Amino acid sequence: MARIKPVLARILLLVSILGPGFITANVDNDAGGIYTYAAAGSQFGYSLLWTILPVAICLTFAQEITARMGVATGKGLSELIREEYGIRITSLLMIGLVLCNIGDVVSEFAGVASSVQLFGISKYISVPIASLLVWLLVVYGDYKRLEKVFVVLSFLYIAYIATAVLARPNWPFALKEVVHLPRLAELKNSSYLYLSVGIIGATIAPWQQFYLQASIVDKGASRSDLRFSQADAIFGSIFSVLIAGFIIIACAATLFTHGIYQINDAADAASSLRPLGGEYAYVLFAIGLLNASLFAASILPLSTAYTVCEAMGFESGLSKRFREAPVFYWLYTLLIVVGAAIILLPNVPLVKLAVFSQVLNGILLPFVLVFMLLLVNKRSLMDELTNSRAYNVAAWALTGIITMLTLWMLWSQLRH
Repeated sequence: MARIKPVLARILLLVSILGPGFITANVDNDAGGIYTYAAAGSQFGYSLLWTILPVAICLTFAQEITARMGVATGKGLSELIREEYGIRITSLLMIGLVLCNIGDVVSEFAGVASSVQLFGISKYISVPIASLLVWLLVVYGDYKRLEKVFVVLSFLYIAYIATAVLARPNWPFALKEVVHLPRLAELKNSSYLYLSVGIIGATIAPWQQFYLQASIVDKGASRSDLRFSQADAIFGSIFSVLIAGFIIIACAATLFTHGIYQINDAADAASSLRPLGGEYAYVLFAIGLLNASLFAASILPLSTAYTVCEAMGFESGLSKRFREAPVFYWLYTLLIVVGAAIILLPNVPLVKLAVFSQVLNGILLPFVLVFMLLLVNKRSLMDELTNSRAYNVAAWALTGIITMLTLWMLWSQLRH
């Protein structure tokens, strides 16, 4: 009993410091991410689990650097880019980011619609209610309360761990595949390569870096809070990637094992689980999808509002009221209204829209990462908190790998 108490105390301490880093990392497990992981498990079983390790490393590096910059400078990433590199470059980045995020917001409301339709509720009911709910939550909530709500929503991803357990996978084989390098025959398969890039590339989205830094600044984190912000970012990254792994395992143990290799979207994966994993697995997967879609539908417009207002010099932040930061709140409102309205239109090419937003993300991400690494190494901004030489070697190498993977993704898109 004496041994349990220190462990419990450490767990409670970790939970108490969770905030922007934990939230930001988990939002990327949205409807599109869940579809990607489900597709990996259904098409290739456990064989894509090796991507989990590089994904965890890449996300952890990016999140830690962003958290450190937010604490050290007290400024958002877009504000720093504007001050250091000028309004023209910043404006181009903002245009690209807004276009990416509009597509992503639409995808989140599509996730809301499809998950609720699994329970027989029309999108014409669910989408307006969901959009109003997330708007009221943000506009009339204060930062501390919202942060607690978002942390709780992040922990609801545990539904996917339960789904994987109910699927009764081959755990020893799954663990072996995590550390097993891909086989040559697999690497010659274009679909296998495409999903490998999709899993790795989808982990670090441009909006994440802007939102995390802006949230840390809005929270008022000081240098004395640095180690807590770093722990928050690192734990969030690891938890997020573990959830992705459990989604792959759940679909590998059910869909792939029973010869169901193709799914159309995340809701389709949930439906396919029903006769294979049982009613509980189906319900948990569907609830996880709804939670992920609502969560991301709240955060993505918020991220865009933060980023654009910081870049253009407008007041922003959840600590401010509507009248104190009207541009911030009106932009947030506009993105939600547009995202929800597009879903309610007939014959919307959602797949093409999602692909287009991912291509834009792919183009934008390397630029954002390069700006981050340039900024974090400016001693005039960071003082003694710049990267070490070894850290820079690893970070620039990872950025180069991500850039090459992004170029490969774009090339494959153009070929098709």
